Amino acid sequence: MSINCARAPAGRTTLYIWQNISYISSLLRVSCRKVIRKRLMRQPLDNDSLHLGSLALFLDVDGTLLEIAATPEDVRVEPRLRTLLRSLYLRTAAATALISGRTIAKLDELFAPMSPLAAAGLHGFERRSATGYYYRCPLPNGAILQVARMGLRGIVARYPGSLIEDKRFALALHYRLAQGSEVEILREMDLIAARVRPHLQLQLGKMVAELRPSGASKGTAVQELLREPPFRGRWPIYIGDDLTDESAFEYVNSVGGMSIAVGVRRATAARFRLPDVDAVHAWLASLPAGLGRRSEIDAVTTNEPMQQIPLRY
Repeated sequence: MSINCARAPAGRTTLYIWQNISYISSLLRVSCRKVIRKRLMRQPLDNDSLHLGSLALFLDVDGTLLEIAATPEDVRVEPRLRTLLRSLYLRTAAATALISGRTIAKLDELFAPMSPLAAAGLHGFERRSATGYYYRCPLPNGAILQVARMGLRGIVARYPGSLIEDKRFALALHYRLAQGSEVEILREMDLIAARVRPHLQLQLGKMVAELRPSGASKGTAVQELLREPPFRGRWPIYIGDDLTDESAFEYVNSVGGMSIAVGVRRATAARFRLPDVDAVHAWLASLPAGLGRRSEIDAVTTNEPMQQIPLRY
């Protein structure tokens, strides 16, 4: 955000905000205090002084950097996206990370031959630092995973078009090609989830229901990465599109960063919006000239009437 905190003659702090986004005054005061308290920025945030060397970028993949495809294997990474990510990596001095529900191994496969970025996979269950250090949460019980796996296989057998994405430590059921059976599929997923709790938890997303290890989240992954170089001490920006990104939005907000939701029509913790994947690419490409074109982001204010976050799409 382009916020300038200056000391007025009377000793009161005056806040200035760029004119294209309407932000409620109380939120501005809280955000400014948090930026100062966390020492994420040592100077005012304006177009002239803000540069990529002061930012930490955390980017969701499917639905944010990549268009969602009919199946997880159908997605394609265009060469220009690799070029953009490589540019961001260099300009942020490696403080660019991918935060995904996919495994880190699958991310590396998707974006090859580009050098691997810092990343969090399986919604924060595994994490790789910018220096290549790999961390994984405690493994879920193998027998529990097998119970879940057999349950999902039964669903796929009964509902043509549904398919399993086996991530080894998590299992996702995609039903984009079986939307007519969504209610029945989700009812059966609820029953399976009840059998594998508390080891696994049910996570709903865009035409997907996933059983993933409990305890990890994208928010905790971002928090841990921000404790490590080169992310430490930088101003975080998180961009995502799905319910799994909400924990990251909330954490980034709590430390005075920028949270951006992509193509979201529901209530969200994100404070800014971009309409689609193409807009994300364009906005990221504009970052070297400053913080991007702010007129392309719609602010979400706390007094705006919004619907509750739904359990499913």
